[in-house]
Amino acid sequence: MRLCRQTGLLGMAAAVLVAASAGCSATSTVDSQGGAAKICTSPGVSADQITLGFVYPDSGPGSDALSSTRAGVDARLGLANEQGGVHGRRITYDWRDDATSLTQNVQVVTSLVHDESVFGLLTASVTMGDSMAALSADGVPVVGLAAESSWSNYPNMFSFVYADSPEVVAQYVHTSGAVRAGIVITGDAPSTLQLAARYTSALEAVGIASESVPFNPAVDSATQTARRLAAAGVNALVGLSSLDDLAAIMQAAHTTGMEIAASVALSGYDQRLLAAKGKQLAGVSFPVAFRPFESGGPAIDRYRQAMNAFAPQAGGPDQQLAMFAYIYTDMFLRGLELAGSCPTRQGFINALRGVTDYDAGGLISPVSLRDNVGKPSPCSAIVQINPAGDAFDVVRQRVCADGTSS
Repeated sequence: MRLCRQTGLLGMAAAVLVAASAGCSATSTVDSQGGAAKICTSPGVSADQITLGFVYPDSGPGSDALSSTRAGVDARLGLANEQGGVHGRRITYDWRDDATSLTQNVQVVTSLVHDESVFGLLTASVTMGDSMAALSADGVPVVGLAAESSWSNYPNMFSFVYADSPEVVAQYVHTSGAVRAGIVITGDAPSTLQLAARYTSALEAVGIASESVPFNPAVDSATQTARRLAAAGVNALVGLSSLDDLAAIMQAAHTTGMEIAASVALSGYDQRLLAAKGKQLAGVSFPVAFRPFESGGPAIDRYRQAMNAFAPQAGGPDQQLAMFAYIYTDMFLRGLELAGSCPTRQGFINALRGVTDYDAGGLISPVSLRDNVGKPSPCSAIVQINPAGDAFDVVRQRVCADGTSS
């Protein structure tokens, strides 16, 4: 399994329009006295059900990395429906595969919004870019993976985290005793180089010198790269590369006797990684935007129970992107609750944007959905692959960009 390159939020940004809203037949809600209260005409809303759309890559580049997201949706909706739904309505969804294609994304979004008349969208896609303007113009609420910077331009689009924080990573590397960092990059895409520049600035701000280290396994030797880094006094690594490439350099570093105070990858907090590359990546740390699985507690217990009950196909609950999708779905449910018994798309958008203390039932630190748009997370937990390569350890419950930690 080739492990994806990490060049932005969750390491999921990849290079790789019309969406028209449609009305539905009028639906009556029922008041507490049993009489008709009002007529609901919003798309996707019937007397006993609200239908959403879910878009993600079930095929194409990156599909393996995002494959667990549908399980997260199933788990959270299953739990909600078991508890009676939202305002007495069952929440269902139709899904479409965008195959990590901008063109196909437009086609499937159009299908869901125009042909299926869904109320709104859940997304775990890195190719929403060409659909965003039309979705905004039609007032369709969207909650999901904000992997593209343009996500923050549209008030109808929501996420609980918009970007990785180089400052958080820099603070962690600094407290680990690093003096010079190597920023490992694959390729020369503008987005990769821009991200590397952000990490360079963040590291310099805490007194750590750094240098970018381009690495292409087809032409570069991991051993020679490790020796070059050691000769330059590098004792920390930040991986903006694939995990395969970082693993190769880590192995070479250990073989050549290079001492590493800290090594960080942006994405990969997943039990599947331990099985595939755990030993090679022993000691690598990962920032985590939610309460780590290993920390346990009631919120994690509820998540695991829901995953086991409603998404057994996932092969285990402790998967980073399944958790992200679970939280996106929880956000959508919160918006539906606040939008009332006869929800409209605009009512949903206004209500959810007004939430200033969203915490996903204890899975994340409270965040203001009014004020977080386009901003990196100010704090993260940090987990690390243990020396045996068979488990993650929580090494920091909370590291913040301002230097505070616990």
